Amino acid sequence: MARGNQRDKAREKNQKEQAGQKKKNTQSGTEFQRTKEQQAAIMRQKQAEEGPEEEIEIEKRLETNLMAAFAKKEAGSASSGGKK
Repeated sequence: MARGNQRDKAREKNQKEQAGQKKKNTQSGTEFQRTKEQQAAIMRQKQAEEGPEEEIEIEKRLETNLMAAFAKKEAGSASSGGKK
């Protein structure tokens, strides 16, 4: 009987931990990219308030990162799309 209680307690504890964890991203690719672009625009606006020199450098890095992420996603979808 004690083991059954132990299992129940462990199960409850595990369920509480899982409930507190971050959920998987449910956005589609275009929604995710649009969100990223909006966030990048907000960051550019904040950085413009700080100084134009930093803004140019950071904007280039953001654009490079977005392009790399998009290319990586496209490469992944192209390679898995033809195989079955």
